[in-house]
Amino acid sequence: MAGNAAPLKRAERDLVALGILVTAIFLFVGTGSTVLTGVVRSWIYGVGSPDVLLTNALILNIALLIFGWRRYAELQTEITERRKAEESATRLARTDALTGCLNRRSLDEAISMLVDEATDSGDEVAVLMIDLDKFKRSNDLLGHKVGDAVLVETARRIEALMPVRGVVARLGGDEFICAAIFTPGSDCAIERLAVRINDALAEPILSGGLRAEVTASIGIAQGSRGAVQSAALVAQDLLHRADLAMYQAKRRGRNRFAWFEPSMEKELRFRSELEQDIRDGLPRGEFVPFYEKQIDLETGEITGFEMLARWFSPRHGMVNPDVFIPVAEEIGLIAELSEALITLALEDARAWDPRLTLSVNISPLQLRDPWFAQRLLKMLVAANFPPSRLEIEITETCLHENIAVVRSLITSLKNQGIRISLDDFGTGYSSLAQLRTLPFDRIKIDRSFVSSLVRSADSASIVEAISSLGRGMALPITAEGIESPEVLHALRRFGQFKGQGYLYGLPASAEEVKRDLAEQGLLSVQTTMPDAPETPSARSA
Repeated sequence: MAGNAAPLKRAERDLVALGILVTAIFLFVGTGSTVLTGVVRSWIYGVGSPDVLLTNALILNIALLIFGWRRYAELQTEITERRKAEESATRLARTDALTGCLNRRSLDEAISMLVDEATDSGDEVAVLMIDLDKFKRSNDLLGHKVGDAVLVETARRIEALMPVRGVVARLGGDEFICAAIFTPGSDCAIERLAVRINDALAEPILSGGLRAEVTASIGIAQGSRGAVQSAALVAQDLLHRADLAMYQAKRRGRNRFAWFEPSMEKELRFRSELEQDIRDGLPRGEFVPFYEKQIDLETGEITGFEMLARWFSPRHGMVNPDVFIPVAEEIGLIAELSEALITLALEDARAWDPRLTLSVNISPLQLRDPWFAQRLLKMLVAANFPPSRLEIEITETCLHENIAVVRSLITSLKNQGIRISLDDFGTGYSSLAQLRTLPFDRIKIDRSFVSSLVRSADSASIVEAISSLGRGMALPITAEGIESPEVLHALRRFGQFKGQGYLYGLPASAEEVKRDLAEQGLLSVQTTMPDAPETPSARSA
């Protein structure tokens, strides 16, 4: 009510001012001629004198005219300013404040209008969903001011490439949408537009003396309005499809484009089910550790085991770690999953011979957690497990992510007596300088080089070079991927290694490992083994 009262009062004042002005005009017309005639006769001919009352009325009338005109001018100015304010508010409501592009609120309407226009001309609308790759990391490293400059320049570069009948919008964060009208069969033209956008956004952006480099993943969807579809429904469908295609482009390696395909809908449903099943499966204990033997190649003796994650899903059955681990990372559950498995693994390994070690991989995302080392130490204390028997494996990609954070974590873990291994060595990320400055206890040759050792001269050269490097830096080496006697024989020519691979058996459950170690007398406390192995579901229960 209070908000409505002010405009009403202003309107009443405006009506009063307008009434005064109109009244003053009538009075001026009515009295002006009489008074002015009397004044002229008195001044020129000296005949008579002006009527004092009428003269005073004229003067008052002139004052009212001046007041009314001034109020009218103020009213016009106020109307103009109010109109500008309304236009500005409308513009702000429809556009992104940072880049000046359309925002999400106005995007649906803009694409709907394009769909209607395309329908009238027999054309189609193409929607491109653009997401900047690793923008958050660049934003964190260079600062939000540079991040804003990147977004502004990104919008400018995209707009410069758009066709005449096209729109650009920013959805928020680092996501942009392009939509334009194309004639049917213009797939090549749409792809050329996507390639030009990729190329333009890959060019470095300079701001405040800092250099930012980003790339983009683009999803493309194209369509037109059917006989019974509304333009708004078509617009929503195109946005949804372009979004699915964009995520497919990211999965294929980023800095590229992908067209929407109907199979992506099925993948999306599977992905959604997988995410929910991971969330539900964690508290139910569906994720269990399996163990792969690590062997001294000289003596053939078991030196320890590497823990591997396994998931027995009621809906999907046995799920490959290559499938569920990236999903767990993306939905922010990898730390919880990893720590749950480490807790179980420490409990299992405590029953092994004290000479046997436990190796555990950690996700690059866990390296960003400043409290990971403290939580790991807490798990060791709770399990009464010696830190010297635990080996943490860090992949080379972690060094590429943030060397300063990795150095801090490695130092913290080493101070607790935990050993650190550089996993997947040879994939091209780490340098000799990093190996010298980071206190690794061991390097592991990537399995791709070891498994192809016999049939690939390049792999043999790489393994030989890594072996020489290990000897020169006094770093023990583990070779992954030993799958045949031929590979084992070729590997022994390059030096002394620990090794692991399918030649020594498939990864096994905790109960299978315990039974095997019991037969070899490698349990810390000999126990009577059950007649039948315990299933993962029984253990989790």
